[in-house]
Amino acid sequence: MLAIINYVILLLVILSATFLSYRNFDGKRKKRLLHTNLPLFGMTPLLFFNIHRIHDCITELLESSTTVWFKGPWFGNMDMLMTCDPANVHYILSKNSQNFTKGPEFNKIFDILGDGIFNAESESWENQRRTIMSLINRQGFQKFVATTSRNKVEEGLIPILENAAKIRKEVDMQELFQRFAYDCTCILILGHDPASLHNDLPHLSYEKAFADAEEAVFYRHILPETCWKLQKWLQIGKEKNLSKALYSINEFLMHCISLKQLKINCADQTAPQENEDLDVLTGYMKGAGDKSDAPDHISENLWKDTMLNLIFAGKDTISAALTWFFWLLATNPIEENKIREEIMTNLQVDEKRKWKYSNTEELKKLVYLHGALCEALRLFPPVPLQHKAPRKQDILPSGHRINPNKKTCLSFYSMGRMKSIWGEDCLEFKPERWISEQGQIKHEPSFKFTAFNAGPRSCLGKEMSFIQMKIVAASIISSFHIEVVKGHAIAPCNSVVLHMKHGLKVTVSRNI
Repeated sequence: MLAIINYVILLLVILSATFLSYRNFDGKRKKRLLHTNLPLFGMTPLLFFNIHRIHDCITELLESSTTVWFKGPWFGNMDMLMTCDPANVHYILSKNSQNFTKGPEFNKIFDILGDGIFNAESESWENQRRTIMSLINRQGFQKFVATTSRNKVEEGLIPILENAAKIRKEVDMQELFQRFAYDCTCILILGHDPASLHNDLPHLSYEKAFADAEEAVFYRHILPETCWKLQKWLQIGKEKNLSKALYSINEFLMHCISLKQLKINCADQTAPQENEDLDVLTGYMKGAGDKSDAPDHISENLWKDTMLNLIFAGKDTISAALTWFFWLLATNPIEENKIREEIMTNLQVDEKRKWKYSNTEELKKLVYLHGALCEALRLFPPVPLQHKAPRKQDILPSGHRINPNKKTCLSFYSMGRMKSIWGEDCLEFKPERWISEQGQIKHEPSFKFTAFNAGPRSCLGKEMSFIQMKIVAASIISSFHIEVVKGHAIAPCNSVVLHMKHGLKVTVSRNI
């Protein structure tokens, strides 16, 4: 009953704030009022009127001061500290990371991730990270990543683009990249190929389920807990979608785990030397890495949670980054031509402009491409927001005092758009930003370039991500030219991952 009352009150607050904010005010005064911490309402009008552009709204809020308190309605428990100050980010994620945990609200919001590495803390997190590191650092795994990616490009992505160019058909590059990343990630993590990247683009319910889950989790960040819990109880709205998505995802993962167990058992009984699978699930089941994580000590549920966490991490970084990268290229033709020239000069490209892949070492020659990918990640980080909460009271370098368990939101999206961090040209797409006078890649500190997180929880798959993105980029750019469909709207969607709201509709033509 209390939840229902709170939900009704929130709606009344929003409606009242809407009326008060817009009645008899010109544009400038409206904007000023919306950015004001109003009695009772807090900054609810700001959130309400900008929900369709929430990341840019946060950036505008942080432009005058890189650290601000966001005040929600008095009953909503939505007060939080928001920052894009590199000193604060460094302090929270690295220097004093032991005091800044996920916080009690994180596990509630991300309960779909179970006991996997994203939700884990302390010893559980350390054990999982150590085991995953041992598995992805195995001899041959990096080659497995490159071979898997290259095969998917040649057998799936390129044929679809060739067909689109031939019949002048519009395609959604975001959907193609999501399918590419999903297939590759499932092969690398589960040893299973969903085969979603095919000319007829088959419908896979569990593939779409991941996007539905991410969108629902995003709204849990901006709604009071009582509101989304009420939706969950009533099974309506985003929470209904989340429940259906979670059921579909769990069914898919448990099916893959059962098949893998059967395969390993059969191989052990017949010819164990032939079972050379390099996927992470096989490694987990065989007890690779720390012996304390051997199969006898791991439940099927933990296997499922771990695989789910790794799939979320792998597929979204790649697909989101590639989508924004190709949009930036389409709107910056000079940079596109420079990358194409670099590919033609440094890689083995035949007379039909098809790249003959040999090994990952040749990818290191693509310095300008690397800089362009970093620029895309700077402007459009796949995970735009992260929140932490201190175990005990703390004071940030900016002087802001934070009480225990108070939510602290780090806006990585805003950091890439701050003149104080990247200079007056921070909104420009400039791959040269990442290249030294000697023609080498510049390495920015992780608390400034936060696309792969920072500190102890920095992304384990960073190098793998660059390998996959370079393989895709070099293959497409060497053979095709992509143009965004005229009038197609480009905007980030409301999700915990920075996908494009309307996809990336393009036309494809062959390079001559």
